[in-house]
Amino acid sequence: MYQEPPKGVESARATLRDYLSIMKWGITVANLMATFAGLWVASGGHPPLSIMLLTLVGTMFVVAGGAALNNFYDRDIDQRMPRTKMRAVARGKVSPGAALGIGLAMSAIGLAVLLVGVNWQAAVCAFVGLFVYSYLYTVWFKRHTTLNTVLGGVSGAMPPLIGWVAGSGGTLSLAAWCMFFTFFLWQPPHFLPLAMKKTEDYRAAGVPMLPVVRGFRETKRQIVFYTAAMVPVSLMLTVLGAEGWLYFVVMGALGLWFLYLAVKGLFLPPEKDMAWANQVFRFSLIYLTALCIVSVLSVSIL
Repeated sequence: MYQEPPKGVESARATLRDYLSIMKWGITVANLMATFAGLWVASGGHPPLSIMLLTLVGTMFVVAGGAALNNFYDRDIDQRMPRTKMRAVARGKVSPGAALGIGLAMSAIGLAVLLVGVNWQAAVCAFVGLFVYSYLYTVWFKRHTTLNTVLGGVSGAMPPLIGWVAGSGGTLSLAAWCMFFTFFLWQPPHFLPLAMKKTEDYRAAGVPMLPVVRGFRETKRQIVFYTAAMVPVSLMLTVLGAEGWLYFVVMGALGLWFLYLAVKGLFLPPEKDMAWANQVFRFSLIYLTALCIVSVLSVSIL
């Protein structure tokens, strides 16, 4: 249960930085990268400037709004985890009411921008992502099932679809769904290693993350499963003609290395699990960044 910080602990007024922090700008920027990649690929590297700007602005508001809503609802468990206890809402710098208002307002503005300035399909994709993250994942999945990371992955895979329908004029091809499932399958091998590193945090907060409930061995098996599924799905973009040879070569090599790191974890002794989890987590960020950049570059020289 959320507890108001003791009087005097956080007596200083919230700063602009406090308010900005509840929008999780690192996650927001990553989602904008994915949105831009989907838009660029769908338009063949020639998106109208106005559509590109409105898509990115609308998506930014929706994602940042969803992050603020997450800060509002998760303030109780955030107080119980060292990783999150210094978040502005959890420590009382930003009031829950302010976080809720900011989240709802930004989400509404973002959806309106996409609906009016881009197309209704982009607004629908953004709404689905927002609903899954700020309600289904935050309120239900995260607190009640070990599949929270997997089911919540739908929200993280929506940005490339937002970009795709913006760049294609509202259509979703098979290539678009390949991009969606690449991002969807990437999320378990990205977040589960972090969950391993923060197992005791999640245990203390009562969050049923997979490492807490099923242990590290099963967590590592699932990391291998999702990584093995992600690699061929990602390469289908070239098979379908949406990407060129540069994408296939670079992402094929990075995907195989990702899979090697995942499989390697199955054969390590327990005392090396944390170092391995840190390695996989960091590489997942490199993989995602490369995926977005190479998607754009490969289409540009296709």
